[in-house]
Amino acid sequence: MLAAWGCGLLAALPAWALPTFEEVRQGHRSSEVLVLSREGELLQRVRQDAQVRRGAWVALADMSPALRTALVWSEDKRFYEHSGVDWAAVSAAAWGRLWHQRTRGASTITMQLAGLLDEDWRQGPGGRSVAQKLGQAVAAQVLDRRWRKDQILEAYLNLVPFRGEIVGIDALARTLFGKAAHGLQEHEAALAAALVRAPNARPAQVAQRACGVLRLMRSAQAGAPAHTDCAALALLADGALQRRAWPASEGVAPHAARRALAQAGAAQAGGVLRTTLSAPLQRRAVQVLEQQLRELRGRHVEDGAVLVLDNASGEVLAWVGSSGVLSAAAEVDGVLALRQPGSTLKPFLYAQALAERRLTAASLIEDSPAQIATPGGLYIPQNYDRQFKGWVSVRTALGASLNVPAVRTLTMVSPDAFFRQLRSLGLPLAESAGYFGYSLALGSSEVALLHLTNAYRALANGGRYGPVAPLVRPGGAAAAAPTQVLDAGAAFIVGDILADGNARARTFGTDSVLATRAWTAVKTGTSKDMRDNWALGWSQRYTVGVWVGNASGAAMHEVSGTSGAAPVWAALMAHLHARAPSRAPVAPVALVRQAVRFGPAPGVSTPLEAARAEWFLAGTQQSFFAMDSGAAGADAASLGALSDTKNSVPGAPSAVRILAPAPGTIVALDPDIPPQHQRLQFAAMPGAPAGLRWRIDGKPLARGAQAAWLPWPGRHVVQLTDARGTVLDEVRIEVRGAGLAGR
Repeated sequence: MLAAWGCGLLAALPAWALPTFEEVRQGHRSSEVLVLSREGELLQRVRQDAQVRRGAWVALADMSPALRTALVWSEDKRFYEHSGVDWAAVSAAAWGRLWHQRTRGASTITMQLAGLLDEDWRQGPGGRSVAQKLGQAVAAQVLDRRWRKDQILEAYLNLVPFRGEIVGIDALARTLFGKAAHGLQEHEAALAAALVRAPNARPAQVAQRACGVLRLMRSAQAGAPAHTDCAALALLADGALQRRAWPASEGVAPHAARRALAQAGAAQAGGVLRTTLSAPLQRRAVQVLEQQLRELRGRHVEDGAVLVLDNASGEVLAWVGSSGVLSAAAEVDGVLALRQPGSTLKPFLYAQALAERRLTAASLIEDSPAQIATPGGLYIPQNYDRQFKGWVSVRTALGASLNVPAVRTLTMVSPDAFFRQLRSLGLPLAESAGYFGYSLALGSSEVALLHLTNAYRALANGGRYGPVAPLVRPGGAAAAAPTQVLDAGAAFIVGDILADGNARARTFGTDSVLATRAWTAVKTGTSKDMRDNWALGWSQRYTVGVWVGNASGAAMHEVSGTSGAAPVWAALMAHLHARAPSRAPVAPVALVRQAVRFGPAPGVSTPLEAARAEWFLAGTQQSFFAMDSGAAGADAASLGALSDTKNSVPGAPSAVRILAPAPGTIVALDPDIPPQHQRLQFAAMPGAPAGLRWRIDGKPLARGAQAAWLPWPGRHVVQLTDARGTVLDEVRIEVRGAGLAGR
């Protein structure tokens, strides 16, 4: 006996090292991470601890009074009377064991709390030893002297295991009843109290015990109903114990929260992460995207993504990774997913051509059928509307998003140089420039919305590139210094073009959704087969990127540049500048403003474009732009130079040759373009005599210096003859495969 008491005294020694109430409360760790906005508002709650489901610490004043009453009646009726150990209950329990009678256990709430605070006193599979019981009793009395009763009850309800992985009243209330602890009603409180005694009992047993607790509660209440409906309580228990109303993640920023947690590094269970996101903007972005996608459901569109960056700091203000419930792949983050950018790469191409002084914003470039020989075959770019505009200025070509002029511009810049330029803008393109070839001008690569939006931010910042700031910036580290990767003057001119409603009128009209009240510059894009639709642009303070499409890669139906992503982009710009103005940027000192006029096209009396004031890099300005027949011929010759040297027919007059197609051309047919829009253009060299005739595989095709042919698969011989049938020149071509349609 003395040995047992000695062991009990030794076991009781840790009781004097019990923590204070404040230490316990401060050391409490939720299994959830709360992701906050820059304003401190909750954006997303994310579960991080997979072993235990533990909610936030709940103050006793924030718990349902019925819950407190139910727990005391169920576990410790004399809780407010004893000093940590209910000696009357201990005596009754000892007497019952002596006479083999069933009695209520003598463990008080305070004693149970002591066991929760120190594992030395926790009950094992075989029960507690005498030494453990003595140590627990001593610890309970120490707690009762050091802590107030309300503190003991509050700590107990926050630390007690309830059912399965659920620990604490906050997790229990949210998981089984779908509400906060302060909202528990009398019958729900009785069920919670019943679970303390038998956490994993069958629903019928829990309901039976809860019914007894409810009777005890009502017996002490004046005017309480005399009858307790135990059958209704059994139905409640059966439903509640199967419910899991507390999802692992909920809020308006699931993908951004995932990104923030990844950037934070170490496990953040029970922590709070403050991000750079703006709560009002994030909610608005989610709302606008969902509304637009609901309107597009009939066009086979179910996914989208939005990113908003602060131009100066590179901080992310809104990150919407998917359409949520509208998506069949809601977990896929559309901000990080790789998709084809379509025409959204064109601004960077023209900026490079301007910076290299190969073009000016007023330079004329031909939008007409082009056939460019490549190692993989003949590349024949098409425009989105399958129509050609003839000679246009660079301003019109970029503003109206014309494809052929972009490809012609890439032949000047070269795919290798453009590839390097895109990499310097933070676009981590896979493969190589040779892999993409001239289709790189029309966005045949794959990029993420995150990187593409940040590249547009470089245009907004005068050609200075800097990485996107982390969503969670540890220790307030300063942002990386930006790098000048594009000529500031060229970036300004591109922005001026993308802000010009007249420049995009030929494709989008003069009253499109892209016309905003505040100053903005914007570019849309659509990838091959209408699988991806984009709208990216900037204002004085913000850069906004929007993508819509399908995470599965399925094609959309009849979604254009202004009907897909653009309405979302425009709505967000309107929200951002509802009260804050957006002024046009100030031109760099290296630019010159020059009045320009345009001459007519050959054989036409009206000017190619209306006179206007245009921006030029200093030294490139001129006042008049026109094309004559010699210039037109020179342009045709430049395209011909891209082809192999022709093998002439022996004895044919040297002045008459086939300019297009080139010998050995491989024509790649695109199954997504109607056949009537894929006619192959034949052309003789300038100055050819009249009476020329074209033959395909020996059969007559057309007369004149030019002809159009609807190709069909196979190898073919194209011949140019005079009026008498003498062959002047011939080339061999092949038709096969599929090509690229850009937008």
